Amino acid sequence: MEPEGALTENPSLSMQNVEIIDVLSNEESSIDDATIREESARKDASEESDEDGEDDEIWESESLYADALEGLGDEQLSAGGETSQRDRMRWQSLTLSVGLEPGACTLEEAIAYRQEARMIGTVAQFVGNTVGTGAITAKKLCTAFGIRPPAFLEGAKDRAYDLLLYLGVTRELSKRNKLTQYNTMEDAMDLLRKSNNIIVITGAGISTSLGIPDFRSKETGLYSKIELHGLSDPQEVFDIGVFREEPGIFYEIAKDILPSTDKFSPTHAFIHLLQERNKLLTNYTQNIDNLEVKAGIREDKLIQCHGSFAFASCVKCGYRVPGEAIFEDLKAGRVARCPDCGSNKRKRGASQNKGKNKRSSGGDSDDDEEYDIPEPGVMKPDITFFGEELPHLFHDRLTKHDRDLVDLVIVIGTSLKVAPVSEVIGYLPSNVPQMYISRTPVNHINFDLDFLGDCDVVVAELCRRLNWDLEHEMIPKDQKIDVQLQDGFASRYTFKVIE
Repeated sequence: MEPEGALTENPSLSMQNVEIIDVLSNEESSIDDATIREESARKDASEESDEDGEDDEIWESESLYADALEGLGDEQLSAGGETSQRDRMRWQSLTLSVGLEPGACTLEEAIAYRQEARMIGTVAQFVGNTVGTGAITAKKLCTAFGIRPPAFLEGAKDRAYDLLLYLGVTRELSKRNKLTQYNTMEDAMDLLRKSNNIIVITGAGISTSLGIPDFRSKETGLYSKIELHGLSDPQEVFDIGVFREEPGIFYEIAKDILPSTDKFSPTHAFIHLLQERNKLLTNYTQNIDNLEVKAGIREDKLIQCHGSFAFASCVKCGYRVPGEAIFEDLKAGRVARCPDCGSNKRKRGASQNKGKNKRSSGGDSDDDEEYDIPEPGVMKPDITFFGEELPHLFHDRLTKHDRDLVDLVIVIGTSLKVAPVSEVIGYLPSNVPQMYISRTPVNHINFDLDFLGDCDVVVAELCRRLNWDLEHEMIPKDQKIDVQLQDGFASRYTFKVIE
């Protein structure tokens, strides 16, 4: 499977856009070497040098465009257009926390440009009709396609933005087309009533109401907490190579991600309700808290893509124990050692040394090997670290079973940025309806219906409208939800509790 939005997904794009690539080879339009060298030097100077000379390796592996391609969200574009005062106030409250991107297209302009690009179908012709005619600059047009102009290009000629624009438009053309027949809340209700093989893809957002931090949200996200420990790359905590060398880093942070409760959220209860109504095909969860099991999701309906804390294994001998056996160590930030290989080696050492006399009257032996006992292995929770393969069951279930049966996809509480789970959507048939539930929208996938708000609030309202009995102690019996169609969109709704 190719990554979502990869250029190889649509081979025709690479042939029909030769014109725009040629532009980059011209001295006048390309990003000059001096600009790149200057940015490289700036980054090198800002990073501490390492005795092993790893700075160059880090720099070579980083793209100058990484931050730009990370994405500019629609919430960072001003509303624009003929919007009502109420809609403008609502949009302003949404954008207040993230801040607007200066000099960017308005949301209305961005949507129009995306539609135009899709109608034209080729990058070269689209750029010619827009930038080529002087209707808009390449820099500003980048923002319509989720590209944030990088700081190092500030002051450069506008043609220096051609490559970024090419990548942004190509990514848009590579997306699955939205199914236009699904737009209203009633459309969503009909899909939930009629579908009997629903794939649910979940992320950290379905557990945040329980106090378990997510990975990417600013300030409250787990990655942000990790940065407070002075790590240059929060991903290091979950890197298998780093764990093998310095397991203490993970154990120091683990208490923040270790489930402290057996309670599950209303969203977990919603997935269980789908199962009880014989509608759940598979729940692919990226979470490692094992709360799906606590909520009653059956083993044959659950794929824990990144493993969980349910078990732990020794990295040296493979000895496996229930996860609870190392919880005390995890909570204390203390590296847990294998009770099996350590115990066996101590026994072997004692047996080998039994009856042996020491060589000196001082009681110390010069033969260290005779008394040295190898250190027992480190216990690692059975969660999938970066650098480890996902369970084979993930691929087998998706390719050999679910792909041919699924009739509805619901993505809840995840930005779908981590492969290979992020690739699931692109692998499933494009004619299968897709629904997205989370606090903020994503721009790299065209969902048919977007429901923005706290996951628990959204699923509670959906069940209320369906007359499904979703009982949970965290759902107030008199809870009322304000549902509004977001201005500028045909199928994006916001959900907010009425205080």
